[in-house]
Amino acid sequence: MTIAFLMTSLAIIATPGTGAIYTIAAGLRRGRRASLVAAAGCTLGIVPHLAAAVTGLAAVLHASAVAFQTIRYLGVAYLLYLAWQTYRDTTPLEAATTADASPSVARVIGQAVLINLLNPKLTVFFFVFLPQFVHPSQPDVLRRMLALSGVFMLLTLVVFAGYGMFAAAMRRRMLGRPRVVSWIRRVFAGSYVALAGRLALSDR
Repeated sequence: MTIAFLMTSLAIIATPGTGAIYTIAAGLRRGRRASLVAAAGCTLGIVPHLAAAVTGLAAVLHASAVAFQTIRYLGVAYLLYLAWQTYRDTTPLEAATTADASPSVARVIGQAVLINLLNPKLTVFFFVFLPQFVHPSQPDVLRRMLALSGVFMLLTLVVFAGYGMFAAAMRRRMLGRPRVVSWIRRVFAGSYVALAGRLALSDR
């Protein structure tokens, strides 16, 4: 474990992206519990990318333009779907209760997993990022990569949970302010569209 790895990971994780935006939106819409579930879901969505990087499947994805483009545009389509869903949502913010919060858990975590799962840039990122902190000549290279990956996921969970908790705290001040809530939803919808455009136009 190096300070450089921790600092680089924190810088990357703290930079607002699709996962962070979704977690913040979940906190504003459904409260603290949903924000924590969303943070956990986004963290789980990293697992397939880490597995691909560790097992070498990322090399195939990186070499295959068709595979990369297919996954990328699926991610773009899903982000645009989230933007449309967020824009059309007119549900007023209300104090959540145990009865209405429980049924939404599966949906929140499912969407969170898909957000990171349909991001091929994450796979390529780990394929390039992790080897910089692992020397092939060292023993137990695989174990070290898994350990670093685990630290990255833990940092992701903590940072995203922090974003979500802050959003949930701000939610209380927005109860009964439909105009503010409407503008916030538009901002998030626009953010999803912007992220979709960045993903669609970005190079490999």
